[in-house]
Amino acid sequence: MKLIRDMDDKPAGVQPRKRRKPIGIIGTGNYGRALAKRLVFSGYDVIIGSRRPQFRQLSTYDKCLCDVELTDIVDCVKRCDVLFVAIHAENFKVTLESISDEFDGKTVIDVSNRDSCLSRTSNTEYLSSLIKDAKVVKAFNVISSFVMENDIAGGSRRVFVAGDDPTARDDVCNLARDMGFAPIVIGGAASAQKIEAFVLQRFPGWKCPIFITFGIFNLWLLYVVYIYFIDKTAYRWDQIFVKVLNKPLCMTAITVMALVYMPGCLSAFLQLVNGTKHKHFPKWMDSWLRYRKQFGVICFVLVSTHVIMSVLLMSPTYYSSWFQSPAIHIPRNTSEDLHLPMKVWMTWKGEAACLVGIVAYVMLCVTAITTLPSVADTLNWREWRLLQSKLGHVILVLSVTHVIVMGAPGWIKENSAKIIQSITFLSIILPTIVLLMKFILLLPYVSSYVRKIRRGWERNPNPVVSGNRKGEEYVVLHCDDRPKARCGGNARCGCGQSTRRAPVSRVIPTPCCGCSVV
Repeated sequence: MKLIRDMDDKPAGVQPRKRRKPIGIIGTGNYGRALAKRLVFSGYDVIIGSRRPQFRQLSTYDKCLCDVELTDIVDCVKRCDVLFVAIHAENFKVTLESISDEFDGKTVIDVSNRDSCLSRTSNTEYLSSLIKDAKVVKAFNVISSFVMENDIAGGSRRVFVAGDDPTARDDVCNLARDMGFAPIVIGGAASAQKIEAFVLQRFPGWKCPIFITFGIFNLWLLYVVYIYFIDKTAYRWDQIFVKVLNKPLCMTAITVMALVYMPGCLSAFLQLVNGTKHKHFPKWMDSWLRYRKQFGVICFVLVSTHVIMSVLLMSPTYYSSWFQSPAIHIPRNTSEDLHLPMKVWMTWKGEAACLVGIVAYVMLCVTAITTLPSVADTLNWREWRLLQSKLGHVILVLSVTHVIVMGAPGWIKENSAKIIQSITFLSIILPTIVLLMKFILLLPYVSSYVRKIRRGWERNPNPVVSGNRKGEEYVVLHCDDRPKARCGGNARCGCGQSTRRAPVSRVIPTPCCGCSVV
């Protein structure tokens, strides 16, 4: 009986595992070692090239690198078809220029970043000028070394890829997927500058919304101080930290919430006026539409802070109009009674304000949760629109109702001048305008007209360009004649050969850059 099976005696149909060609890494720094560790865990053989391999020992840094081969840079480049360059850009020339011939036809992945945005040349373009015959691809520069070797670390898992060679880009994308990342192709090598600038930016989409929110908060704060401390003395100065500060906080929150949904209504009205969806919005409108998510997150933070402050202040002392005010009279043998005031049950105002506020906040939490990438990826477009747009307008309605419940009893007792000056009335003006605009857009005729425009219908079949945006030129292409273009001399008509004798013109915006019109 044969007890030991020969190694070559494999069951029928079982193919031997195809051995992958090793991946090369130039550089033994923190990022190079993190790359090597990730590649090893992904099933790749790794060779690291160092300028002084005799003085390096990878196992001293991490035991997971004990099977990684360490050699000199020339040997590493010769043995690998795909190489990571994990060294600083200032070392590119001294390290790689002398061996540039060894990179012919190889895929080189640049993971470096710049120190500032002042340079007009990306590190990838600079590397391509040193190793001209290599297929240089920009990738992995937005992934930190900590995220690279730690699966439970926070941070984005997106890998932006840019390179001129399509095959090399596809190879890098497949490599990124094997390593557990999500590749996103940005474009050619010229797009590497954009990827490198992405790392240098600090909250590029948040500066303007935060600045606007800060300005709104300061305006409401100054008005509250004037109303309650200068015009009349309603509170003590030691109450400004929570009691008084809570008022401009909630007023700012509902104002920012209105700013989230107002640009969508304004853009619909602009399309109604223009009769087409193909005309560009003004630049300020484009920026406002892009900032809606940031405004929504800021609104959620403000509302959450307002809820916490309100819970801390929830007592008959601070919200006297929310609670009943019973009093106990104890008779005495003297000529006067002992009066003991007590406040216990909530009034209808307190109950209604709490109910509407709680429902609105729960819905707002649901809307905020759906903005998380892990949740948003599970939603289709219809579900996303239902939660972000329709549910969002319901939240705005409930928020306005919450303010009206709190302010209406006081409005009834005051004259018109006092009503206009009240903070509850002023804070709902902008949200009410947004809701009225949305109501108009929901009318059957208006809604169908907007839907028709957004599906491509145009009121004027032969639109005339009355102006252009700053930084663009409009080029008229004639299908039966040579196109007249200001931007380059090799422009081609993009609509093919025309069989009609009458000239057909197309007006397209082109950048003032020297590029050809295609």
